[in-house]
Amino acid sequence: MALTGMLVVALIAGGAGGLAGGLIAGSSAQEAVPEPQGPTMNEPPPEAPQRDPDTIAGVAQRVSPSVVSIRSADRRVMGGGSGFVIDGNYVVTNDHVSTELEQDGILVEYSDGSLSEATVVGADPSSDLSVLTLADPIDVEPLQFGDSEQVIVGDEVIAIGAPLGYSGTVTQGIISAVNRPVSSGDGPEASRFYALQTDAAINPGNSGGPLVDTQGRVIGVNSMIVTMGYAGETAGNIGLGFAIPSLEVERVVQRLIENGEATYADIGAEIDIDSPVAGAVIADGPGAVERGGAAEGAGLRSGDVIIVFDGRPVNSGQELLAMLRDRSPGDEVEIDYERDGERETTTMTLDSTD
Repeated sequence: MALTGMLVVALIAGGAGGLAGGLIAGSSAQEAVPEPQGPTMNEPPPEAPQRDPDTIAGVAQRVSPSVVSIRSADRRVMGGGSGFVIDGNYVVTNDHVSTELEQDGILVEYSDGSLSEATVVGADPSSDLSVLTLADPIDVEPLQFGDSEQVIVGDEVIAIGAPLGYSGTVTQGIISAVNRPVSSGDGPEASRFYALQTDAAINPGNSGGPLVDTQGRVIGVNSMIVTMGYAGETAGNIGLGFAIPSLEVERVVQRLIENGEATYADIGAEIDIDSPVAGAVIADGPGAVERGGAAEGAGLRSGDVIIVFDGRPVNSGQELLAMLRDRSPGDEVEIDYERDGERETTTMTLDSTD
């Protein structure tokens, strides 16, 4: 399902259904560079057969205790997802998971069956991320973030979560693509980002669970899938899953913990998301270009079509919004745009969504 360069995919909260629920080591001749130290992980259960920590089974043994399943405190409420513990006993999950459950109370279950009530510290629909705090946390090792910018196609990855309510499920695959622009829809509350694409089996209920590398570091948060549903119903995994890259997750999570909300770079103009024109079209009408904003300062006006943003081609308005997720307020970027058939270039200092 393609929409002018932006892949529109299904969210994967368990039981909700449809579109709304759904290492580099080097050496020199003089001195060897030490290999990077791996993350601190849980010890495997003493009663379990032991596996080397650098195997898929070994990583799963050591990561799984820090992965939780998330459901409503009211058993009558369907849906749910996954999450994982980070420093400070915070749990990271998807916004579309916590939003569906928050009204009736959120319950978190660890891999050993321990339960804790949870409350939302902060949530951000545009990044599809949410942070929970636990009332009764247990002692598990917090998962550590890896560097998603070092991930390449073909790297092995492991997804852990609770697809279809089956907690502690582990699936394995590779990174199929990087920097894949995806969106959960067309509205202002839709999430948009450049995703890590994986063929590891991801299904409803995997939402918010970690995608880890072979050292057990979180390199993404599972969020969306493409599915072959019929009549609006999701049909599950077909090998096209998408995760929010860890670098974006870290930025957003820090802002949510500190402020309860996240702020992003903004161009200070309304983008016509529905325009069929290739590129990002600045909408018509009064107020479409904010007075004193970044776009006005750069000389842009209604009807201009942004075709290159900071050296990257722009195919649609949604794609530009995803590109802005990689930038920070105050960044200076070069923009190519078309006006009345003529191509021009300008420099813009990005605003904040505040």
